[in-house]
Amino acid sequence: MSTLADLTEVFRSKNAGPFLITLDLMFGDGRTYQRVRRSPTLTAESVASRYGLEPSAVRIVCFDAVHTIKITLPRWNVPSGAPGDTDVYGAQQHGPLLDLEIP
Repeated sequence: MSTLADLTEVFRSKNAGPFLITLDLMFGDGRTYQRVRRSPTLTAESVASRYGLEPSAVRIVCFDAVHTIKITLPRWNVPSGAPGDTDVYGAQQHGPLLDLEIP
């Protein structure tokens, strides 16, 4: 079994406004993309459990033409740039999914 870290060419996170984070999973080929897209382990429930969220707060969107999956979730601590924000750009938030196993 491989992990998302093994399968993605680019795996990053970034702000999607002050209240949301977007995770970008970009794949080098259609076969790998389809493998991950169809995986029973990459679900709103599995993402939510790793981030301490409700599954209804997680949105997963697939872009077949560019072999990319975008996952959007709320920032769980404070809005971007607010006092106490530890990641103003949202650039370090993909870590909890790096070791998600994909059959």
